[in-house]
Formats: sequence, structure tokens, C-alpha cells
Amino acid sequence: MKVPDVKTPLGLRDRAILETLYSTGMRRGELLALRLYDLNPETGVVHIHLGKGKKNRIVPIGERAFIWIRKYIEDARRQIVIEPDDGTIFLASNGTPLCDGSLGVIVRNLLLNSEVGKRGSCHLFRHTMATHMLEGGADIRFIQQMLGHAQLSTTEIYTQVSIRKLREVFLATHPGARLKRKEECGSIELEDAKEGSIFPLAAKIEAEEESDY
Repeated sequence: MKVPDVKTPLGLRDRAILETLYSTGMRRGELLALRLYDLNPETGVVHIHLGKGKKNRIVPIGERAFIWIRKYIEDARRQIVIEPDDGTIFLASNGTPLCDGSLGVIVRNLLLNSEVGKRGSCHLFRHTMATHMLEGGADIRFIQQMLGHAQLSTTEIYTQVSIRKLREVFLATHPGARLKRKEECGSIELEDAKEGSIFPLAAKIEAEEESDY
């Protein structure tokens, strides 16, 4: 989010794009099709028209994303838009609506410059939004509605990537998840376990058990 130079019109646009993708999880084509009248700051929602499967939907959008979109519209879009203005929110530097390929290149380059170690483009923000909502306790059916999936089975793929959160809860709540003191396990002394040390420890125990046969 901090990569775009928000002191420039295109930097403001790029920050607003990233915030919108992460806040709503909308697809690349859905973002490109957004019009000014699709935003409703009073109710905190955005109207997505003719998404995948030619279906419309209404999803919430975060306050932070709204702030950056409004700042882009007021301080940057007015400088680059050309007439006739069809109301498309996100514009190219020449004042015309952004195209699919250009948006992908913009987001991909921002990710590379961020050095977060993740490759991808717009879909990565969609994936991240769904994962963070799931890890935060959202019911998968609400995530399905956010993403515009026709089938719940399509959304359930995100339950597989939430294993990191499950492991955090496991380590924090299960009495046997971590060793609190030195213990004896046969002839092997188990030191206080640190995260990530369970696998070499398990291999050591398994090796000793095999030597007893």
C-alpha cells in the first residue's frame, strides 16, 4: 500500500486501486467497470455490475478505501479526465478508462517494488481479502457473497489456506502443543520447544524407537 507515490495523480490512483482491491476482493474486470455512481459513501457499499456470470452484487467497502478513492477522485482524477466523461473511476494517464492489461501491469509492478516476496497481480488482493476475513472469524457464506461465487464449493478453497491461523490457535490453546519444562521421554531429554522445532524432535524420537526393535 505504501509503494505508490501519493504526491502524484497516478500515485493517488494506484493507492486507491490497491485499497479497493483489498477492501472488496472484486475482480480486475469488476474494478475496471466501476463508475462514480457505483459508490455509496452514506451506506458504505459499492455496486458491482455484471460481474462474472453477468450477475450484479452489492458489497461493503472499508472506510480507508473510501477515503483514498475520494482523495483520488477530488485531487487526481479531475486533472487527467478528458471529455466526454463516462464516469469510469480509474483512468489511464491519457484520461481514458484503464484497460485490462494496463491494470495488471500496474499492480504487478507495485507488488514487485514492495519486496513482499509475493508474485501475482489483482487476484492476489482478492485472495488476501478472503483469507483475512476467514481468519478473522467471518462465516464462509459471507465471504462467498463478497467474492460473488455462485457455488460455496468455490469459496471453500480458502479454508485450506487458513491452516496458519488454525496452528496459531492450536499453539495458544492446546495443553500439549508446547513443552513448558524439561521432560524425559525414554532416554531423550526434551528442552523447551520453540516454534518450528517439533519436526526435527519428532524425527529424533522416531529414530530411537526404531532402534529398540
